[in-house]
Amino acid sequence: MTPRRELVLAVVACAAGAGLALFGATRTWVVETIARPAPLPPARIAHTGGDLLPWLPALAVVGLAGSGALVATRGAGRRAVAVLLLLVGLGLVAGGGYGISRSPWALLCLGGGLAVAAAGVLAWRGRNWPVMGARYERSRHPSGGDMWDAIDRGEDPTV
Repeated sequence: MTPRRELVLAVVACAAGAGLALFGATRTWVVETIARPAPLPPARIAHTGGDLLPWLPALAVVGLAGSGALVATRGAGRRAVAVLLLLVGLGLVAGGGYGISRSPWALLCLGGGLAVAAAGVLAWRGRNWPVMGARYERSRHPSGGDMWDAIDRGEDPTV
């Protein structure tokens, strides 16, 4: 597989897995029934996965951001993102595993976590993956002082 395809696979797996986990965490996992005095019917309170595990949707959002970070980083930064994605994926798996006995929606969190963790493992090997072009580097743009000097000379610094 070419390095570009590996990068695309990792980004898609990460984004899809995190999206699935976020969707699963926002579904109802448990419905609590509270008895009330007669003649009132029992009260039913729905709890989502995020209500039971407040960190679960947050981890999924970090996984979504990590898919973009895979494209924007290189070298040691990409390796750091890979480790972060592996940890995020394992956290999502743990949250999904906790909720399996409560709801089938927890399976989405578990499966999504596996996909995010796999993307992290794949990204660890991404040393040869393509990187963003140099046009996105800060060093190519003149500093603020240079721009003011150009304006003082009557030049247009935006061209």
